[in-house]
Formats: sequence, C-alpha cells, structure tokens
Amino acid sequence: MNPLLIIILVLWAVSGVGLVIFVLLHSGKGTGLSDVIAGQMYNSPGGSGIVEKNLNRITITLAVIFFLTLLVLMIIYPQGTIS
Repeated sequence: MNPLLIIILVLWAVSGVGLVIFVLLHSGKGTGLSDVIAGQMYNSPGGSGIVEKNLNRITITLAVIFFLTLLVLMIIYPQGTIS
C-alpha cells in the first residue's frame, strides 16, 4: 500500500472516531458531560460557555478534517482502485 494512502486512512479513521466522541460530549439541554465538567471546574454559570466553545471548535475541526480526507480519498482512489 502507498504510504500516502495509509496516512490519509489513519487521519480519516482518527477524525471519524474523534468526531463521534466529541458529538456525544455535547450537551442536549444542559445535561451533557460538558456541563458536568464545567460545573466541577468552574462554580459559576459562565464556565460552561468556555467548555462548550472549545467542544464546538474541536468538533468543527474534526468534521472538516474528516470531510477533507474523505474527499481526497474519493478523488485520488475512485471506486474499486484501492488494492
């Protein structure tokens, strides 16, 4: 296998797993894991905003990486050409 293919596949898989994990960390209606972490780290209501912003940034970054690596794989290796 091509080293470029291996790097792209690893990046794609890691970003996909990370995307699932960080989407699950988001709070639904104030009951998510981010609120629990923010409540323990900061005892003020403003603390959860920082955690939510960071979760949003990380999630968006992982989504962009996942999407770009998927596009690269689709363009470089069309259906049936990976061997």
